[in-house]
Amino acid sequence: MMTSVDTDLIRVLADPLRLQIVTLLARETLCTTHLVEETGAKQTNLSNHLKVLREAGVVETEPCGRFTYYKLRADVIASLAGQFADLAEQARTAADNKRACP
Repeated sequence: MMTSVDTDLIRVLADPLRLQIVTLLARETLCTTHLVEETGAKQTNLSNHLKVLREAGVVETEPCGRFTYYKLRADVIASLAGQFADLAEQARTAADNKRACP
């Protein structure tokens, strides 16, 4: 069985600012204003990164008056972690497999 890891999701999370946003949202639900304060990023830049995270299904929004709060979708992160766990298990069981050179 070949385990595949969601490479599109890895690309989304590979950006340092997006990873920082995900890390912050793992701790609490935050609005854009909070994220600007925490990251030091400009609001437009942050909004673009949040759009990418939203479109990838990593975060979801929650309107609250004139603010929009962002919440991390733990199930998406858990799924990715599970894919890596499966890959690690494959590596453990295949550690002694060696293909002969022609």
